Amino acid sequence: METDYVHGYTDSETRRLSDQADTLAELLHGGTQYPPGSRVLEVGCGVGAQTVQLLTRSPGIALTAVDISEDSLAEAKRRVAARAPYGQVEWHHGDLHGLPYGEFDHLFVCFVLEHLPDPVDALRTLRNHLRPGGTITVIEGDHGSAIYHPRSDAAQAVIECLNRSQADAGGDALIGRRVQPLLTEAGFTEVVTEPRTVYADQTVPHLVDGFTRRTFIAMVGSVRDRSIATGLSTPDAWARGIRDLERTAEPGGTFHYTFFKGVGVR
Repeated sequence: METDYVHGYTDSETRRLSDQADTLAELLHGGTQYPPGSRVLEVGCGVGAQTVQLLTRSPGIALTAVDISEDSLAEAKRRVAARAPYGQVEWHHGDLHGLPYGEFDHLFVCFVLEHLPDPVDALRTLRNHLRPGGTITVIEGDHGSAIYHPRSDAAQAVIECLNRSQADAGGDALIGRRVQPLLTEAGFTEVVTEPRTVYADQTVPHLVDGFTRRTFIAMVGSVRDRSIATGLSTPDAWARGIRDLERTAEPGGTFHYTFFKGVGVR
């Protein structure tokens, strides 16, 4: 399934994904641990930022990691070799409709559905690769959950540029709120979805730096050129919006964001 990855395949995006995974490791992966010997499929592994977390938190799993980008897979292999060399990983280049044969005990899908034009179709395809009784874990963000201080129309405008750019590319930046109905419509049962909220202010500087600056603001910044080229923004308006957004990471600023984590059973 072809998709336009709205954030781009750049060195800065690789750093952002790594910062995001490290900063939010416990928030996103807490409660997810697979028994040794489990056959786990990670769909859309990207540069391996979440792959390292899976291997570290569930040692002994037999992991198959799939991504549509050969460059991202190459980076993922380097990352795993450096940070989780003990991991047993089978790498596969392909999309959702060209997955390895066989059934898996568990599926892990993180920040993938937001980029797809038909997430229900994708989930139904994945369901065919899961053994009866096996589980799927889906994690997605929702940019509509961004609540911050100081509030600014200019800052909100650049966030909306990200949302619009992702929609124009066939995705949904607000998909987090849809995780439960998507899993249910795709045929999974026993679906349980819960919010995973991150809140950053000056009392938690590691979150201000790791999430507000290096994850969220960096993510918005990745669509600058696209937004200006398509007329969603202008250079001056963009500069004002980013400047105002950066004030949420300064003393007195606050930032709140919610991820949604859903688990279902075949």
